[in-house]
Amino acid sequence: MTQITVGIIGCGSITRFRHAPEYKANPYVKNIVFYDRNIERAQRLASEFSGDVADTIEDLLHNPDIIALSDCSSNENHHINTPNALLNGKHVLCEKPIAVSIEQAESILEAQTKSGKKLMVDHNQRFTKAHQTAKRMIKNKELGDVLTFKTSFGHKGPEHWGINKTNSTWFFKKERSHFGVAGDLGIHKIDLLHFLLDDEIAETRSFSGTLDKVNEHGEPIPVYDNVVCALKTKKGRLGTASFSWTYYGSEDNSTSIYCEKGVIKLYHEPENQLIVETIDGDITKYPIEPIQTNDNQTSTGVIDAFIESIMNDTDPPVTGEDALTSLKVIVALLQDESSVLPNRG
Repeated sequence: MTQITVGIIGCGSITRFRHAPEYKANPYVKNIVFYDRNIERAQRLASEFSGDVADTIEDLLHNPDIIALSDCSSNENHHINTPNALLNGKHVLCEKPIAVSIEQAESILEAQTKSGKKLMVDHNQRFTKAHQTAKRMIKNKELGDVLTFKTSFGHKGPEHWGINKTNSTWFFKKERSHFGVAGDLGIHKIDLLHFLLDDEIAETRSFSGTLDKVNEHGEPIPVYDNVVCALKTKKGRLGTASFSWTYYGSEDNSTSIYCEKGVIKLYHEPENQLIVETIDGDITKYPIEPIQTNDNQTSTGVIDAFIESIMNDTDPPVTGEDALTSLKVIVALLQDESSVLPNRG
């Protein structure tokens, strides 16, 4: 069996809990080479996952043994690292969001076209079994056409997830994360809606705010910790979405799809990840699999899909074009100016 060596740029929590263990478990991967600006982080992960360390990013990119890599750098570096890797002959799995501007994302797609290499973006919600099952139900119109939808993604914040576990996290820095909670959590749900509905968000209305989060100096963070929005798709479906870093209880990663003959509920109950309620009142519960959370790390399936696309020379299931489509929605949400109604006399 052919096996390959892969590289990873950036050795934070997303690498330690998701990319590295999933590469390690993939039968087609024989070795992982880690790079981080903080070489001690790379050394720790290399030790933990029996891999190697690249002293510089050039060493990683110019290593002829490395066939593919994950760009797990912070958001502001994707438009630098991912094109460089592609143009150095590597297939790339880029963390989301693909970039912090539409122009940067387009430059990444140009590099991918020029290189001829594969580019996949880590929108991992497409891969859960409950979402895959719901996709089939919707495609087969088991409950008729989709009419409306609502979705939510919120937890207590990235300072509880990131590698340094403090309010100095890069997610709170405007120049690094850029989009705040919308780019961290919201873009996952936008991509999921596009996937489930085989449709695209065409119009947005939103409210955004920094309601509670402060940085290491006790100052309100310069990116939004909450976004609430109304959405309309190209096919005329209407829905709502909320994204939050201030859900100070259990994580909420739920979605409801309302159809002509009933509703599909996803991840509303811990034990029954998919629930179908028909217009006649029948309720069927499906205990499929728990969704991955910050506190419950399970395999996302993303790495396996990326490696499979390389080994079989097929298009990856989440393309750069898919990621750009979702990014455009996030940009629109954060640019939206909602009307303020006049007070009643």
